[in-house]
Parts: sequence; structure tokens; C-alpha cells
Amino acid sequence: MGLRTDLAIESSADFSEEGKVPGITKNVRKKAFEITEIIIESDEAGKPVNKPKGRYVTLEADRLSHLSDKYRKMTEELSDELKSFIKGRTNVLVAGLGNEDITPDALGPRIASGVMATRHIRSEGIDDEFLNGLNSVSVLRTGVLGNTGIETAEIIKAVTDRISPSLLIVIDALACSSLSRLGTTVQISDAGISPGSGVENKRKEISERTLGIPVIAVGVPTIVDVHTVVENVTGREADENMPNMMVTPKNIDSIIEHASRLVATSINMALQPSLGFDDAAEIAAG
Repeated sequence: MGLRTDLAIESSADFSEEGKVPGITKNVRKKAFEITEIIIESDEAGKPVNKPKGRYVTLEADRLSHLSDKYRKMTEELSDELKSFIKGRTNVLVAGLGNEDITPDALGPRIASGVMATRHIRSEGIDDEFLNGLNSVSVLRTGVLGNTGIETAEIIKAVTDRISPSLLIVIDALACSSLSRLGTTVQISDAGISPGSGVENKRKEISERTLGIPVIAVGVPTIVDVHTVVENVTGREADENMPNMMVTPKNIDSIIEHASRLVATSINMALQPSLGFDDAAEIAAG
């Protein structure tokens, strides 16, 4: 039975020890998060784990709640990891993918709502030294194909062609195979994203290959399939004749709220180094 997951840490669980498969390496470090970095050196090397070439960083915690005593430290660590992908680029488009009306799929739009948009400031002639010193950030909420009739990749391509950002950060809810990672994990990757791939509803790829600019994908797992739940609980493979479906935790509203606030705060800090934690968190909270 195929593994349904968007997380490289799960896809590569049996393959990522250095030397076990040529071209795949793994490094783990523990701070407020447990941070796992997996590097897949080529598309060929990634075939056994069904992942393209790229760098995948997974940050795992007990919870992502802003009530945690580690919340500020987690936010700062996530911001630092994002900075290592952003590499000082100062003209960035942030795109939140998903359907805001369906809670498990609302992560992208919610995070996008908490990211500070600044591209318009100079064009409006605002006379403020601090505001005019901010990096240029544009924010887009794409909606979903069923509501717009337009592929998400087509919307993003049209916008990037028009405003010419030097980097795209695309945010989406993910699927995972481990119940413990639901709402407790953040994945960052420079390999792009195919929306819906974890639930076998794969849409057009959004990546540097398709857009011509670097793409950073950020996501939090919010769903898992029933077969995986059965296997986690019983320790046995689910009957392949048993109907399957995607499920989400009963506290998904809280998960989305807390994860959105943490990720949006971290993105604000990563994109605007002049912002302190308190200001970035206040903007993220709306």
C-alpha cells in the first residue's frame, strides 16, 4: 500500500542515513524544535523516496501553540531556518494556497493573512523612514480550482510574470503518515510543491522549473488517511478492500489558529529583519 505523505522525513525514513542510498543525506539537530535536514542531491537519487532534488528541513515539536513556554524560541528558530532558504532576497511574493472555507485546508490563506505586505509602500509615497526601509513583500491568496476555475500554478505564474519577484514562498496544508506529526510539524523545502499530491489530487507543479525563480514551500500537516490511522493504532496493515478517506484531528480549528500564527510570525521576521518578535507576532495575529 502506497504511503500518503508530503513529508520528506517520512518518505525517506528508511533511506536517508548517509551512505545507505547514494545522493541522500540526513542531519538531525535538537533545539526548541527537533530539526531534521534531508538533502537529495539529484532527481535520480530521489526516485526511491518519490521526492525531487532539493533540501528539506522538518521542524518537530510537541505542539505549535502560542501558549507554549517555548513559543518565542520556536518562532525564532523557524525564522532562522527560513532565512537560510531566503538568502537575503528582498523582493518576495508569498502565496497562500488552499480553501479558507474548509478548515484543514485553510492554513495557506490564514498564514498569508498574517504576513505583512509592503510592496505598495513606496508607490504610495509614504514618508516614513522605517516603512521605506522594509523589504518588498507581496501577498497572494490563490483560492482553489473548484472555486476559481483557474489552476493555482497558472494564477501564480501570471502574478510572478507581472511583478517579477526574486523569490516565491508558497504555503499549503500537507498530508502526513504519522499521527504524532499532525499539527506539530513544519516542513520547508526548496523543491517546490504540487498542491494536493499527498491526497492523490495532484495539480500543476509550482517550482523553479516552472516559474524560473526560486520557490520555497512551507507547510504543516493537517490530514492523514484512514488506512494510516488503522495501521498506527493496530500495528497491522489495513485491509486494502476497506474504504479509505482523509481525516483530520477534532481540534483542527485550534491547530490551524496556532500553526498559522507561528508560521506567519516567523515569515515576517525572516523577510523583515528590522522587525522584532513582538511586532512580527502582533502583525501575524491581525
